[in-house]
Amino acid sequence: MDPAYTDSLNKLIEQFGKLPGIGPKTAQRLAFHVLKSSAADALALAEAISRVKTNIKQCKICFNLTEGDTCRICSDASRDHGIVCVVEQSKDVISLEKTGLCKWVYHVLGGHIAPLEGVEPGDLTIDALVKRVRTGSIKEVVMATNPNIEGDGTALYISSLLGPLGVKITRLARGLPAGGTIEYATGSILTEAIMGREKME
Repeated sequence: MDPAYTDSLNKLIEQFGKLPGIGPKTAQRLAFHVLKSSAADALALAEAISRVKTNIKQCKICFNLTEGDTCRICSDASRDHGIVCVVEQSKDVISLEKTGLCKWVYHVLGGHIAPLEGVEPGDLTIDALVKRVRTGSIKEVVMATNPNIEGDGTALYISSLLGPLGVKITRLARGLPAGGTIEYATGSILTEAIMGREKME
C-alpha cells in the first residue's frame, strides 16, 4: 500500500493488480484512468462487472456461458446438433467461432485432466458428454482440446469412453502448434485444423 495514495485508490490499484497480466504500474495507470473518467463511465464499468458475476451461468446442455437456461449456440436450430465439438474452456468456443466455419454445437469440459494439479475426470463435465452421446442423436464428436500433454491425455481418455458407443470421433488436425492453446491460435491455423480434422483411432 502506497502512503501517497488514499485508501480507496490503493484498494482499486490492488484489485486491478489481481488481474492476469497486470503488473503494479499498469494497475496504477488503470486506477488513475478510472479516477479521471466521468462518474457515469466509472459506474457503467462497475455495473458491467456486477452483471457478469450476477447474470452469467453455464448452459444446461453444453456448459458454455449463457444468461439463460441454454446458450445461443445450443438454441440455434440452424446448427448441426449431430456434431459436438469438445473444448476445454468457453474462450475456446469464441476462438473457433471466429473462423466462421463451425456450424456444429459444443461441449465445454471446464478444463483438462491433470492429476498433479488435482484435476480428475470427475471434476470435468465428461459424464455429461457421455450422456449426450448415449442419446443416439450425435454422429460425430470433434476433440478440440489443447495440443499439449494434458489436452491430448484428456482427448484420449474421452475417446476411450465414447469409442464403445459407436460415435465417430475426430481430432483437430495438427496444424496447431504442439504445446499451444486454442485460445491463442490464429484464424488461419484454426481453419486448417478444422478442415483437416482426422479420425481418432
